[in-house]
Amino acid sequence: MESTIILLGAIFLGFIVILSMIKIVPQRSAFIVERLGKYRSTLTAGFNILIPFIDRIRYRHTLKEQAIDVASQICITRDNIAVEVDGILYFQVIDPQKASYGIDDYRFASIQIAQTTMRSVIGRLELDRTFEERETINTSIVEAVDKASEPWGIKVTRYEVKNITPPQSIKDAMEKQMRAEREKRAKIAESEGEKQAKINVAEGVKQELIAKSEGEMQKRINEARGRSSEIEQVATATANGLRAIAIAISEENGLNAVNLRIAEQYLSEFGKLASQNNTMIIPSNLTDIAGVVATATSVFNEIKDKK
Repeated sequence: MESTIILLGAIFLGFIVILSMIKIVPQRSAFIVERLGKYRSTLTAGFNILIPFIDRIRYRHTLKEQAIDVASQICITRDNIAVEVDGILYFQVIDPQKASYGIDDYRFASIQIAQTTMRSVIGRLELDRTFEERETINTSIVEAVDKASEPWGIKVTRYEVKNITPPQSIKDAMEKQMRAEREKRAKIAESEGEKQAKINVAEGVKQELIAKSEGEMQKRINEARGRSSEIEQVATATANGLRAIAIAISEENGLNAVNLRIAEQYLSEFGKLASQNNTMIIPSNLTDIAGVVATATSVFNEIKDKK
């Protein structure tokens, strides 16, 4: 019975020893092994075997990029304004051995360097520029921490300022300033709109007057052309009539027809004279046709001259 218990104990002890020899390291991790208190090796991801009771895993590191919060702190700007600033520091362990033996706590040390560098950088800037120079602040902190952490096996990848919080009185002043600036821009935009509206109205009136004047000018031109065409047509008709009369006179009995026409005109005009005037000159011999024609011709010419 006792031998059985001893055997089981030995098997259990052997199982424990075997388990202590086997170490499986996760992906993107590194274990620092010490042998009798002295650095022996760095175990990488996978299956590894250690010597029981001699080898010991002293440090465990993740090789992933890490983000640590840099607590908020009070920084004094160049124009003596106290602002509260915080941020996030991103870094990665690239040499597990240096990270284990180069410094006691690289996370705490990185935060301290980031804070002191932040105070130094903001102290060189005025309050208004601190909001504009975030990229400059981030770059300065990354360079300072990365340079200091090189012996620790740490690589600083980036730093991001989260918040820059000025005192409440400064906030109120900045809010008033921004409100005034917005009101100024609104008034400028309104005045520009009114100016453009007046310009548009004036341009419209100008175009309207131009259109009216051009229309009036075209109307007068058309009327003048109409009168000119009318005069030309009357002159042409008169010339054609005279030409036809001349042709008719040159034909046979044309002169007799003309004399008859003159006599008719004479009688017509004589009738008009009778209706318009109380006093008339009457030829002495109305039965003499030639005399009548001659008299009618002279009277007709006299009437025409009076017209």
